[in-house]
Amino acid sequence: MDMTAEAFEALVVEELDRLPDEMVEGLDNVVFVVEDEPEDGGDLFGIYEGFALTERGQYGMGELPDRIIVYRHAHLDACGDEQELRDEVHTTLVHEIAHFYGIDDEQLHELGWA
Repeated sequence: MDMTAEAFEALVVEELDRLPDEMVEGLDNVVFVVEDEPEDGGDLFGIYEGFALTERGQYGMGELPDRIIVYRHAHLDACGDEQELRDEVHTTLVHEIAHFYGIDDEQLHELGWA
């Protein structure tokens, strides 16, 4: 599948807007970033960079924001059409937001999100 960086970023924003309010309301000091691929060239769909809520001590002003990165190339390579792409971006967003809340990959597998 082929899609410009701008169109993919717009799709990610649309999917983020579709997530339930209770999932995104608690995202404090988190930024969402779209990149073409990981620096190491891996095939990740996304990654959460930061400290999960369950691992934080004091957290306040002056802290750099946590980041959720969505990788464009991996999504486009894995998807055959726009609906499949939207579904995969949705799953990636839920997966990475879950890491922010302290839900690990094992729990995500049990819940069907990994």
